[in-house]
Amino acid sequence: MTSHSEQPAAEGATASADPNAAAVNADAVASTPSTSAPIAKPDASVFDGIREKAAQVVARYPQSRSALLPLLHLVQSVEGCVTQGGIAFCAEQLELSTAEVSAVATFYTMYKRRPCGEHLVSVCTNALCATLGGDDIYARLKERLGVGHEETSGEPGAPGSITLEHAECLAACDLGPVLQVNYEYFDNQTPESATELVEALQRGERPAPTRGAPLTDFKQAELQLAGFFDGRDGDLAGPSAAPETVRGARLAAERSWTAPPMPEDVDLPPVPEKK
Repeated sequence: MTSHSEQPAAEGATASADPNAAAVNADAVASTPSTSAPIAKPDASVFDGIREKAAQVVARYPQSRSALLPLLHLVQSVEGCVTQGGIAFCAEQLELSTAEVSAVATFYTMYKRRPCGEHLVSVCTNALCATLGGDDIYARLKERLGVGHEETSGEPGAPGSITLEHAECLAACDLGPVLQVNYEYFDNQTPESATELVEALQRGERPAPTRGAPLTDFKQAELQLAGFFDGRDGDLAGPSAAPETVRGARLAAERSWTAPPMPEDVDLPPVPEKK
């Protein structure tokens, strides 16, 4: 067994075995031509077809940088995700740096960094939905599709392809467990009904959401989030509230319940002095 005292000697012998090695290596490095190339600028030409729409988005806001969120949805409607080319396009339109655009695109989970499937299926696994069966739904869909979080079953963008994700609260706690397809609600789900839903999507069908607009694909949904409906203006007329959500308000109206009026003069509690 080699003792600890022998190790430095071995290392020293290796380092001093050829006193000219350092000079030889330095000459070799100096004579080797550089293979590094300048980083290619992302190609934004794929977005040439939406430049007019981009200008319309920017014109909605008094400060152009305020248009960044819908503009990111617009570029996502082209490629199914936000690529480096999409970031460069947004930066160009808004006269921002790509770092500023990237900071926003990587902060919000609705902006995807990898191409999505034809449909995005989001399963709520927050506390209440998870307790009511959301975890079971997500586990069943993972098994059925053979994918995990933010992974795609099928070729991204191809008909019948599905990207699966678990989501943190979809703001429908009174209707849980819930999932969304391209951000449209399917309420009161079970593992069985969710499985039937994704199988229908894979067959090319588009089942009607529980409420909201008729189902479309992910890219079309992103175009709508950017503010463009392109002949689908009727989608805005879809029912947005479920009976469970407005039941309390209707009961109050039927029984003439009202909240007590706010007094005109109210003594506000004192504000603690800062120290």
